[in-house]
Amino acid sequence: MALSKEQQHSSSSADDQQAVLDAQVQLWHHTFGYVNSMALKAALDLRIPDAINQHGGSATLPQIVTKVTLHPSKTACLRRLMRVLTVTGVFSVQHSPADGGELVYGLTPASRLLVGSSLNVSPFLTLMLNTLFVSPFLGLHEWFQQEMPGPSPFKFTHGRDLWDMNDHDASFGKLFDKGMVADSGFIMDIVVKECGDVFKGISSLVDVAGGLGGATQAIAKAFPHVECSVLELSHVVASAPTGTDVKYIAGDMFESVPSANAVFLKGRHQTRSMWRRKSCLISSSCLSMVPSEMSKSGRILSSKLDLAITRLHLF
Repeated sequence: MALSKEQQHSSSSADDQQAVLDAQVQLWHHTFGYVNSMALKAALDLRIPDAINQHGGSATLPQIVTKVTLHPSKTACLRRLMRVLTVTGVFSVQHSPADGGELVYGLTPASRLLVGSSLNVSPFLTLMLNTLFVSPFLGLHEWFQQEMPGPSPFKFTHGRDLWDMNDHDASFGKLFDKGMVADSGFIMDIVVKECGDVFKGISSLVDVAGGLGGATQAIAKAFPHVECSVLELSHVVASAPTGTDVKYIAGDMFESVPSANAVFLKGRHQTRSMWRRKSCLISSSCLSMVPSEMSKSGRILSSKLDLAITRLHLF
């Protein structure tokens, strides 16, 4: 049966109203998306994942409260925070008759990456959610109004680039180093399992600008026959860990690179323009360090992961 004009108009009007509501929801998701990030930051700062893990991977709110630093008056607020974290999949939640009907929060595959000593990405997420990293985005419109070339959003906001900030702010430097070690450890655990073939036939390797050697330590552990070393600036080498199978060498990659069968270049978190200007110098240094007798087997290994390049592109 054909619809009357009034029915067609009513249906069209309802569709238009639904489209408007859907559009509003989309904008609301963008506008309040930061709440998810800040809720995760609060969970990390309060060590909620550790609190749940210490209870065997699942815990009620009263059990969580006993393990975190929280003012008693904020318990009800913590319940709201946990609601955000369960909706976003950071934690799971279910009712438990055995606990008097209390909600029981559990670790999910995502939050299991926030606990333990192996594959723990908490230090990296804490770094990325730090105020120094978040604040440049609040003034991003002002950065777009400046002529190119110019400072990165990070330097535009703080007056220093990421690496200068790392050198001059001890607390941030410590946070940065821990974050990079955690990130390298996580990525390299996958790399050595999925791309282990590239290390076959190599007896020595130098990780250029390898920081505290998180990636190199993973390689040395997985391939004990490879003599691994890290080339870094002297102040970084001064804080490098001891008692490992990795050798730390102070130097500048733009001047020279120690001799080895292979050079390891990770996707460094710097702006692409910086790499365009200096990549030729890096390549020249790397090629010159490969011994002539190893010309056929000498390699430059590069883990240019798109994710790693994208993470701090703005910084």
